[in-house]
Amino acid sequence: MLNYNLPRHLPSAEELPDSDETPVDNELQELIPGLLKAILLILWSERMDWLFAIDMGIYYHPDKPPIVPDGFLSLGVERFYDEELRPSYVLWDENVVPIFVLEVVSQNYRKEYTTKLDEYEALGVLYYVIYSSRRRRKPHLEVHKLVNGKYELQEGNPVWLPEIGLGIGCERGNYCGVTREWMYWYDEQGQRYLTPAEQVKQEVQRAQQEAQRAQQEAQRAQQEAQRAQQEAQRAQQESQRAQQEAQRAQQEAQRAEVAEQRVQQLTEQLRSLGIDPDNLG
Repeated sequence: MLNYNLPRHLPSAEELPDSDETPVDNELQELIPGLLKAILLILWSERMDWLFAIDMGIYYHPDKPPIVPDGFLSLGVERFYDEELRPSYVLWDENVVPIFVLEVVSQNYRKEYTTKLDEYEALGVLYYVIYSSRRRRKPHLEVHKLVNGKYELQEGNPVWLPEIGLGIGCERGNYCGVTREWMYWYDEQGQRYLTPAEQVKQEVQRAQQEAQRAQQEAQRAQQEAQRAQQEAQRAQQESQRAQQEAQRAQQEAQRAEVAEQRVQQLTEQLRSLGIDPDNLG
């Protein structure tokens, strides 16, 4: 919330310049915050209460020029101002001070460690982050947290930002075809969130794995069907053999019955002739 005195009648965002017309002097000043925003657009795709702006002016007083950080994050604001989107960020309209501000130091030093630090401190920005890949003896990434009205440098890489629910850090990676050190968002365990390109690649790999598993399952099912068919054929053959055996047994039984009938006939004939068949020996 704003806690400083402002004039009674204030202009709207549409009435204020939407840029300080100062060109960026290094492509990284666009790409680094652009990567952070691209990750958030996927990570917070269902949320409508945040804004991550790049090179957008923050107006804190109608009679003073805006502060234009390379990137900043505000929470608890409308995701989309209207269909034309925000031309600038006007504090007396938004009534929310950005919680996170990023400055990328280029070859032209722009007082990131002095004047801008004091300005963001006075404005009440909770986290002021400075990134410089040109530093040799100091960390490339500095995260300053506002504690009792003064910035305190936080240790570590990444640094967990509990009020945002994300960590911020830097490591080597590839973005836009460039392999170098980039800034990323991290979870509380220090695991880096994937870039959009990495997420697409991961989804493609997952889809390929699923397709391979489906193909393997189809092959296994086909093999099982073939085995079942072979078992059915063997069972049919066994049934046919059993039927043939039963037919042979029936034929043998019939032959045995015929032979027994012949023996009885011969016995009766012998007895009719007065011959005892039991004493023929």
